[in-house]
This record gives sequence, structure tokens and C-alpha cells, in this order.
Amino acid sequence: MKAYVFPGQGAQFVGMGKDLYENSSLAKELFNKANEILGFAITNIMFGGTDEDLRQTKVTQPSIFLHSVILAKTLGNKFSPQMVAGHSLGEFSALVANSALSFEDGLVLVSKRAKAMQEACEIEPSTMAAIIGLEDEKVEAVCRGIKEIVVPANYNSPGQVVISGSERGIDLAIEKLSSMGAKRALKLKVGGAFHSPFMEPARLELEKAIEETDFNTPVCPIYQNVSAKPVIDPLTIKENLKLQLTSPVKWTQTVKNMIADGATSFTEVGPGMVLQGLIKKVNGEIHTGSAC
Repeated sequence: MKAYVFPGQGAQFVGMGKDLYENSSLAKELFNKANEILGFAITNIMFGGTDEDLRQTKVTQPSIFLHSVILAKTLGNKFSPQMVAGHSLGEFSALVANSALSFEDGLVLVSKRAKAMQEACEIEPSTMAAIIGLEDEKVEAVCRGIKEIVVPANYNSPGQVVISGSERGIDLAIEKLSSMGAKRALKLKVGGAFHSPFMEPARLELEKAIEETDFNTPVCPIYQNVSAKPVIDPLTIKENLKLQLTSPVKWTQTVKNMIADGATSFTEVGPGMVLQGLIKKVNGEIHTGSAC
């Protein structure tokens, strides 16, 4: 079975989508429509801005969403998913690609999500760290033992977990996990503690927007971050999406479940190849590739 996966924040690069814009009339139409919906020329930043401009959360998330979704749409009949999944932000791209959301509604939700997350980051200092080389259970136990907010945020692959929390909490976790033999315990250059209780203000704001948005029955199951399980019911999709910002991204579990359910190939749709690497760490035998 063909599985398509969609990347999240961090996959962006200056120039992303420019080839699509220049070589596809459909892509050009959709990019121009996106500029109108957002109220600013995001294409100028995507195609020729600076790295710093592109790293702004309000720009980064819509940019990755647009690149992924427009690429999927320009593939035409070549895009024939039997199952989809997206990493964090990528879940919104996946929902548009499998027809659960319209292009316009998906972009509006992503834009609201990005702004709400940025505002939540400014309320209280927080951060994230990548932990490599320890079992998930050991990372979880350390997080529970710290008297600060520190939680697993992304289960990316076996032995690779990203944690979120207060700055002091993350420092304490890094010290403890390093002493336990972690190969790497490194703070990430992010604006705040995504997929943690620090995102509760953003979750509440996005919840309202999700509730007001129409979701359709998708053409194929989406394996959602919160549960790592396949979903086709629009109401369940909405409920899971409401929980996403304060819940961990269960990517390792998602990939394992997709393989168990018959996935024989994974195609990454969007900028970069990060997810291909993570999928190979979950199952080195599975075929991976990028949409072109």
C-alpha cells in the first residue's frame, strides 16, 4: 500500500516552491490565492527572503503547508494515497491532501495555529531538547521526576525523543539524561515548548477555529499524531486535531502502525527529507522516496 507523509516545522528552506510556481499554472494559481488569504505576499519570502524571515513561525508553518499541499495537487493522478500521516504541522497538509479539508480552510487553520503558537511562546519562556540514544521509557521517567514542566513532545524514531518544558526543567533533564548515557542531549533553537502544557493558550484558540471549520470524510485514512491510529470519521479527526498542540507527536508509533496495516512504501511530500530518515530508523527495509 502507498503511504504519503508530510513534514513539519524545520523542513523549510529559502527558494522552496519556486520551481512549482514557475512550471505549473495550477501551482501559480494556488500560491497567488494563498497570498490573498494570508494578506501578505508569502511567496516573496518563500522564494527569495532570508533564512531569518522564513524562520518566523507565522511564515514557516504556512510556507511548509503550501509547499506540501501544492506539490501534492500538481502531481495529479500520480498522487494516489492509500494512507497518509503528517508530522505535527504536516498533519494539516495531510488532511488537505486526502480531501478532509479544503485548501482554503487548511491554510486559514495553519495561519491561526502559527500565530497562536507564537503568542503562547511569548507568555512564558520555554524550550525543547533532542534526546538521542536512550529508550523512550527512561526519557519518560526522567521527565516525570523533574519538579518542573518537562514532557515528551515528539517520539521521532526508536532512541530519538524530543522533550519540551520550562528552560530550567529542560536544563535539569539534559543533565540527568546525559549522566544516564544519552548519546546526545541538545537544546533546540525553537521559540518555545511545542506539544506541551505551555501550548494550552494556543490549543484553546485553535480549538475554536477547528470547531467552526467543515471537515469532510477523507479519501483514505489519516494516522493522527495524538493516537497514531487510522481515522476516517470527520468528528474524530477534529477532536484529535484539537488535542494536538498539547499532546506528543507519536511518529514512531504511527510509522509502526502504518507498516503493520500494510504500507509498503512511504513518499514524503514537501520540503526536505527528514521523515524519510526517521522512517528508515523505524524500519530500515521499507521503501522511501520524495515526491517530485
